[in-house]
Amino acid sequence: MTAPLDQLGAPPARLKRSRVSLFGGIGCGIGVFILTVLLLGGPSLLNIAVGLLLGTALAVWVRLADL
Repeated sequence: MTAPLDQLGAPPARLKRSRVSLFGGIGCGIGVFILTVLLLGGPSLLNIAVGLLLGTALAVWVRLADL
């Protein structure tokens, strides 16, 4: 019996991780953090927390989506 991924034709090798996706994710995350804080009205504790959450989420998404 074969594994489900073998039936789908998944490659046996690991995915290659590139530095470009890492740097792109970090750059997008920082940009989103800054824009979020500025658009919400300046650096308050709540605005920084929201910006950090959104920036981190986007940075992780860009990093994983580009693999």
